[in-house]
Amino acid sequence: MFAVIGALLLAIGIITVFFNISYSKTKAEFSGLTGRLLTEMPKESSVFTEEDIADLPLPVRKYFRYCGYIGKPKMSFMKATHQDVDFVFGKGKPTIKIDYTQYDFVNEPNRIAYIDSSMYGIPFEGLDSYTAGNGSMKGVLAKLFTLFNQTGETMDKASLVTFLSECLLVPNAALQDYVVWEEIDDLHAKATLSYYGITVGGIFTFNENGEMLSFTTDDREVTATDGTSEKIKWSAVCSEYVETNGVKRPTALQAIWHYDNGDLVYFDGRDIVIEFDPSH
Repeated sequence: MFAVIGALLLAIGIITVFFNISYSKTKAEFSGLTGRLLTEMPKESSVFTEEDIADLPLPVRKYFRYCGYIGKPKMSFMKATHQDVDFVFGKGKPTIKIDYTQYDFVNEPNRIAYIDSSMYGIPFEGLDSYTAGNGSMKGVLAKLFTLFNQTGETMDKASLVTFLSECLLVPNAALQDYVVWEEIDDLHAKATLSYYGITVGGIFTFNENGEMLSFTTDDREVTATDGTSEKIKWSAVCSEYVETNGVKRPTALQAIWHYDNGDLVYFDGRDIVIEFDPSH
């Protein structure tokens, strides 16, 4: 009996130590991907001008001016840090807290994000990536066990439209040739992004001041952890703009699935920190 108890205590001790070591294969993969993209990207040296935005739809031009980008340096990438985000895996699933770190790049629509959390006291990590036209979403439990690793055309398209929804958060991306703008009215503009043979689009909504409020699209499918997917209207919502160093940025971000029987806010973040071209 004492031998069994001793073995259990030893196993628990080993597991506890393993969970608390700093090394993580998933985080190392995230760091490797971002490091490579940061090394390969061209550096920006110019500033935003009125000429840059002259052909954009009216509400998009107002956004650039309201946020204070005119005369500010153009960025090569964005780093966004989200702490204690309320996150839900799907309908009927419990809410967990996650830390979410992402990089969006300008020269190509590449996007890498790392999720750090726990489930029932066991470490849970996620890695979302879109590079060279390939999207993937991976979840890892206890630093070892891959719960899901979704790839394929559905993920490629979902990753690309997610990047499009964020292009005004890293606004130099909104000026690239891969994004095409179409004016709708004073408060709405359509954007289309084409890359690696895939085209996605959606509608940006603004208020009269020039704040971008939301992006809505029909070009995403909600994918369950078992790999099944369903086409549902999707929105990204921004609010609570705060000025830092002369530039206004939203600090609250939500991602929402619009089901027929009601909306699911599955990502709800506050006090988001957005940085342009920080030292890595």
